[in-house]
Amino acid sequence: MRLDKFLSVSRLIKRRNLAKKAADEGLILVNGKVAKGSKNISVGDKITIRYPGHTLSIVVRQLSVGNLPKKEAHLLYDILSDEKD
Repeated sequence: MRLDKFLSVSRLIKRRNLAKKAADEGLILVNGKVAKGSKNISVGDKITIRYPGHTLSIVVRQLSVGNLPKKEAHLLYDILSDEKD
């Protein structure tokens, strides 16, 4: 699954085009390396997202083909850390 799609489906970033823009600006790391929105991710990958004011690190737990209800989106990942800058 593409990184930008995963971030949108998991609701870590509100819209796919915003996820792509953030990735293209170097704000998202996959397994410690800057990643573009088109990067394919897999279960077990570590994703770090630099939001304004804090940094979130997660590990991909499962991939979803379609959109999930908001209540279930958190099942796609485990939070490793959520640090304020």
